[in-house]
Amino acid sequence: MATQSTNSPVPATGSGPDGREPAGSGPRTTPAWLTSILRHDVPASIVVFLVALPLSLGIAIASGAPVAAGLIAAVIGGVVAGALGGSALQVSGPAAGLTVIVAESIHQFGWRVTGFIVVAAGILQILFGLSRIARAALAVAPVVVHAMLAGIGITIALQQLHVLLGGESNSTAWINITELPAQLASLHGPAAFLGVVVIAIMLGWKYLPERVKIVPGALAAIVVATGLSLGFSLDVKRVALDGSLFDAIGLPELPRSDWAGVALMILTFALIASVESLLSAVAIDKMHTGPRADFDREMIGQGSANVLSGLLGGLPVTGVIVRSSTNVAAGARSRASAVLHGVWLLVFSVALVSLVEQIPLAALAGLLIFIGVQLVKMAHIRLAHRTGDLLVYAVTLAAVVFLNLLEGVLIGLALAFALLIWRVVRVAVTAEPLGGTDRWLVRIDGSCTFLSLPKLSSTFATVPQGVPVTVQLTVDFLDHASYDAITDWARQHESNGGSVDFVEIGAARMANAEASPPSRSMGRVELDDVLGPWQVERGGASNGSGGSHDPLVTGIAAYHRSHAHLVRPHLDELRHRQDPDSFFLTCSDSRIVPNVITNSGPGDLFTVRNVGNLVPEHGDASVEAALVFALEKLNVRSVVVCGHSSCGAMGALHSGESAGPGIDRWLEYGKPSLERFRAGHPVGRAAAAAGFGPVEQLSMVNIAVQLENLRSHPAVRRAVEDRGLTTSGLFFDIASARVIEVRTDGVAPIEENERLTARLQRETASTSG
Repeated sequence: MATQSTNSPVPATGSGPDGREPAGSGPRTTPAWLTSILRHDVPASIVVFLVALPLSLGIAIASGAPVAAGLIAAVIGGVVAGALGGSALQVSGPAAGLTVIVAESIHQFGWRVTGFIVVAAGILQILFGLSRIARAALAVAPVVVHAMLAGIGITIALQQLHVLLGGESNSTAWINITELPAQLASLHGPAAFLGVVVIAIMLGWKYLPERVKIVPGALAAIVVATGLSLGFSLDVKRVALDGSLFDAIGLPELPRSDWAGVALMILTFALIASVESLLSAVAIDKMHTGPRADFDREMIGQGSANVLSGLLGGLPVTGVIVRSSTNVAAGARSRASAVLHGVWLLVFSVALVSLVEQIPLAALAGLLIFIGVQLVKMAHIRLAHRTGDLLVYAVTLAAVVFLNLLEGVLIGLALAFALLIWRVVRVAVTAEPLGGTDRWLVRIDGSCTFLSLPKLSSTFATVPQGVPVTVQLTVDFLDHASYDAITDWARQHESNGGSVDFVEIGAARMANAEASPPSRSMGRVELDDVLGPWQVERGGASNGSGGSHDPLVTGIAAYHRSHAHLVRPHLDELRHRQDPDSFFLTCSDSRIVPNVITNSGPGDLFTVRNVGNLVPEHGDASVEAALVFALEKLNVRSVVVCGHSSCGAMGALHSGESAGPGIDRWLEYGKPSLERFRAGHPVGRAAAAAGFGPVEQLSMVNIAVQLENLRSHPAVRRAVEDRGLTTSGLFFDIASARVIEVRTDGVAPIEENERLTARLQRETASTSG
């Protein structure tokens, strides 16, 4: 029984007259989901409603549709697409991206048939979602989408510029451009003034204080322009609504002819709306950390909204990035915000129609000009320039503006595809003499197909007869035609007294060209060949001629064939001297490959290996001699000790079992590490805290102890004092293939940024010194 608090002036909610809860009941609390909606989604929905209202009106006018059609689409997009869609925070409605194609459909088929087209496009979108192919709509070159939106923006701006100047928009962009001088000559001052005011407010809104920007800039601009027009009694055209929103509802009409044109328009509506919705959903996913969008469900939601919008006389619906990003920025947490924004639009459209009819068309034109120009993004143009797609962008934009949306997109996609083919299948073929020798080098790099035959033939013709030639193949695709051309030339060249050596660096191999149909080889195959072990059976393998297979000989042959040519130039620079960066002491274990785990090459590491990576303080001259030579003759810049997991030497030390007379004597040098480990060395404790087992803990302690031995060496101390020699410890975890830094007091993952900063600091200090 819960009693009322003594300091409460009234009985608790749900309590009896004596102030106590009825038996069996508990305190009532508001459900968490309802609290979230009231706290986050309701305020966000109001902000989105204020943004969507003027945009919906303007887009309807720019499309040449009834003004109410924009409001109908906004309501249905918010409620239906918001409730059924797969992107919880996406807000749908009429979009500027469909303005041009809607205007073209109205001009060609009429408004009521356009309603039928919207319904059919919605059904097609639902089929896209049910067939789970929605993601395929994302397989469109982004540069084409960016150029399409820019072309739409320019088209809208050109149309609405005439409205802002007090005239009427024309059917094509070319006519809008050519008739602009005449429109300027007959400028209608009040309309132009209101349009310029709206544009000025939109441009300056971002510079205002945050408390002012709580009000959407588009709403503020339209309110100010409407207030000015009423306050000064300006003679301007205003929005015309025939009755209420319900009066504007009308069923679509079936086309009477040109079904092929209608079908093409349906497909265009469906594809453009789908791509725009999915791209918007992808962008919104990047703006929040909630559930990711379900693209197939989003298509079903968008399609359902379009079916209903078309049936009721609304514009086509799509996901709108402006409203959606506003929704996220306003703090929305669920789809309730999008649904509620549709409800607010419905209430406003029914109850406050007279307010809409006071809005000047020139004010909406100014808003649309601003929105249209905003669709042309300099960031997209710079990106297209950097990626070599500027031609695709420019051609697509021009075709959308001066032809139509569908033809412009198709031309852009065709050009993007042609550019893709050219980039993917092209091959670079060069021939040049190697300096200082009579040998020639022929490089073939890229995808070698029958399309490369002319280039192969012309390049081979430049090679003199009778000279030795190295043909370097760095190709990921090699078809039979190219293979024949290369081998035929090689045979001809050898018959004239020359010689031809093939170096195959790429993943595609000549040996496979005749054995199977050509296929693109992946780079990982080449990496596996270089980094992978021989993986021979312990019992040996037959070479097909009765002898045993020698993996060492086979490996050397593969090196000569694939990699010797790459290493040769580096070794040529080092043939008279070596200048290693590091003295690298590591274990003899076959699983440790220093140049692989440090991504280094010939001449970088002066490597010394022994069992257990030990540094004897006395009794062994091998490590002593190598260390002094590296420090005093080679002037290495760092000294590294590298141990590893599953170390047999450390395992023998830890267990105390004999490993044999010779090994036991050597492991005596590791006894100090074992004693320090048992005494609770901080590195051992850190390794244990990181989840490593006892042998690995001992291995890391051993690295720290060997570093101490090195730092106490006179040659190391002198190098540290005289030229800033660094010493460091590394531990290679074989299971994860990761390298860990071992310090004197613990272990730490190696962070490249941290190491880079340290190196820069050292270089700066040495330079300033």
